[in-house]
Amino acid sequence: MEKLEKSILEKITNPQLVKELSLEELTFLAQEIRDLIIKVVARNGGHLAPSLGVVELTLALLHVFDPREDKFIWDVGHQAYAYKILTGRKDSFPTLRQMGGISGFPKPEESPFDHFAVGHSSTSISAGLGMAVARDLLGKKNKVLAIIGDGSMTAGLAYEGLNQAGGLDKDLVVILNDNEMSISKNVGALSSFLSRKLSSRWMIKFKRDFESFIKQIPRIGEDILTYAKRSEEALKSFFTPGILFEAFKFNYIGPVDGHNLKKLITVFEEVKELNIPVLVHVLTKKGKGYAPAEKNPTYFHGVGCFEPETGKAKKIAACSLPTYTEVFGRTLCQLAKEDSRIVAITAAMPEGTGLSFFAEQFPERFFDVGICEQHAVTFAAGLAKEGFKPVVAIYSTFLQRAYDQIVHDVCLQNLPVVFCLDRGGLVGEDGPTHHGAFDFSYLRHIPNLVVSAPKDEAELQLLLYTALQANKPFALRYPRGVGSGVALLKEFRTLPLGQGELLRAGQDALVLAIGSRVYPALEAIEEIKEFSIGLYNLIFVKPLSKSLLDMIKNYDKIIIVEENTLQGGCGSAILEFLEENDCLDKIKVKRIGLPDMFIEHGNVNKLREKYGIDKSSIKEKILAFLRR
Repeated sequence: MEKLEKSILEKITNPQLVKELSLEELTFLAQEIRDLIIKVVARNGGHLAPSLGVVELTLALLHVFDPREDKFIWDVGHQAYAYKILTGRKDSFPTLRQMGGISGFPKPEESPFDHFAVGHSSTSISAGLGMAVARDLLGKKNKVLAIIGDGSMTAGLAYEGLNQAGGLDKDLVVILNDNEMSISKNVGALSSFLSRKLSSRWMIKFKRDFESFIKQIPRIGEDILTYAKRSEEALKSFFTPGILFEAFKFNYIGPVDGHNLKKLITVFEEVKELNIPVLVHVLTKKGKGYAPAEKNPTYFHGVGCFEPETGKAKKIAACSLPTYTEVFGRTLCQLAKEDSRIVAITAAMPEGTGLSFFAEQFPERFFDVGICEQHAVTFAAGLAKEGFKPVVAIYSTFLQRAYDQIVHDVCLQNLPVVFCLDRGGLVGEDGPTHHGAFDFSYLRHIPNLVVSAPKDEAELQLLLYTALQANKPFALRYPRGVGSGVALLKEFRTLPLGQGELLRAGQDALVLAIGSRVYPALEAIEEIKEFSIGLYNLIFVKPLSKSLLDMIKNYDKIIIVEENTLQGGCGSAILEFLEENDCLDKIKVKRIGLPDMFIEHGNVNKLREKYGIDKSSIKEKILAFLRR
């Protein structure tokens, strides 16, 4: 390795060049890639541990397969940094997750080598099967590769894809990247099964000793050895997940050391010649090659800026304010001390949703169901049916996956399940797959469901308390990051459903704001001296009360401000409310919210400014509306 003094990475301008490298050069290149990933993520933040764990796997795949023809589908996609670097984005990699820079996930608009857009888990096998069927219908011969993590294999969608793929007997390669982690430690019986593996050292010694013993048996030794070798695969399947995947009619290969380039390349070269469903089980270490990430893969799964030498978070301006996530988690613990019927449910994100506090204090009432949002909701419905008060904490964008279960299993039966939607609104550098821009729209039209959003931390506490007393389906969404710094409450009261609060009186117009846009709207109108403008904190998108109608009737101009898509959002709810009460011909309405598009990745404040929902933009739009 010492003789390879010059950078190999500098020469890799396209993925075809990876095929020309020797094993020694590939090993050297792996370290260069890790160094670059660590350097960039330390500055920009991002998904460090997942991408470090698949560097050798990525190199081996590109050494054997050709992304110009073969299709690479990275499940979730946050482990595709090495793939981005090797497929022509090395020079632009420093812009990772920055506004105007490259995405942290595969994005076909960004590169022809990104064959499918991803950001949520467990989609790769289904998408890959679709591409494989399309390939056969078109008479092509390319390979289709679905690279999926063991965490993603806890979701039902993955097995729906496996089931059809095996039944169709299509040429599809599924690569199971098994690092025994998703974001947090994997849970459930299936995860335990996937992680059951033989110690390679133990197996090798056992095989050698066994063969030596058998050969010494006179006359029949060789025959017995032949029979034993035939049985080896059956024995292997018993100790590994092979038996599971073979039940889906996949040819199982593995487990394979995911950091052994020579072995990986050999296996993939063999797989390339097969034309049947194949699953290659690869064992990797999340955070491989960077000691802090290996030691704490959960923290380094998605990390902010840090010092690459130590792995410690970079010091930023002191901020003692708690995040909304922390306020939710600690408040739920307060309430659970007083009510033993409260149970908490997460879909593989106890830390991300703030439920790690609950898990520590009430382990018997905490349930991590894995990456199974649909199951989480129906599981909660079953608990609610038996008299419990389930709180389902899931990111806004991920709850979309359980829409049918919300409608039929919870709301149709009017069951008291509380949905706590973290990351409501824009979330920043993770981009369109993670922005919670649609929850008002996809929730508010469902019968029986209350939909709300707090303006600050204390209001979040009150809404959570109210939700747990309401005895009906209840959703509250709150943004990522810290709140406004209001004092937290120690005692709680219920809020009247559908009733908000007047924060500022005014005669010329009334602003109706909700959630994260209440304080920016208040600051905006306080700067406007030309008009007298009132501000009403809606709190609820649904229901809307008669008291709100009585207030609105006093104005001929209203402005609605929200951090949700305008289509079907809070503004749409107000328009419908006015139409139902025969007020639209008397009142002019201006809606301020997110446009009808998928918002790109970037700094949250810059995105709010770009799309016109920050304080300055709200002020300009209000003035333009009132001056017309």
